[in-house]
Amino acid sequence: MLITDPLSHLIAEAFAGLPSPLSNALLLLPDIGLVALALLLVTASYGRGPRPLAIGIAAGIGVVVSYGASEVLKVLVRDERPCRTLDVLATCPGAGDWAWPSNHATIAAGLATAVVLAVPQWWRYAMLLAGVVALGRVVVGVHDIADVVAGAALGITVTVVVARLLAHRVATLLVRGPAG
Repeated sequence: MLITDPLSHLIAEAFAGLPSPLSNALLLLPDIGLVALALLLVTASYGRGPRPLAIGIAAGIGVVVSYGASEVLKVLVRDERPCRTLDVLATCPGAGDWAWPSNHATIAAGLATAVVLAVPQWWRYAMLLAGVVALGRVVVGVHDIADVVAGAALGITVTVVVARLLAHRVATLLVRGPAG
């Protein structure tokens, strides 16, 4: 592992023995959180005028770019997942599915950032959901805290940069159309 994190291991092992219905719910929580964040972004962007829509679209592109960057980093770094050596809730992904940075945390933080850029007043909801997704990946044992922190930093940074670069152009396209 890139960074050995005893706290992450304690958290994952503490949840490993939960009864099946509760463990199944915990396993689904990060994915449900991503869907909720995506829906929150759509709600924040659509029907609020061209500016929030342009920001939402540009930031959404940033989320996709951050995910791609996360995949590239995983292959370059090749950090093993904690579930390879611990008894955890999750079934460990197959060999070659690396830990650092966490894709879930990258996408969640990127989506939360996109929501905040589109509707700043919604920051509490967006950040809470992103935190649930990231922590959920540690709880089920497929990531260390360092993996999710790196993923969150990547998602936030790339989403902000891409949104800043593209939002004005997207707004222009929305108002004038592609030929304008």
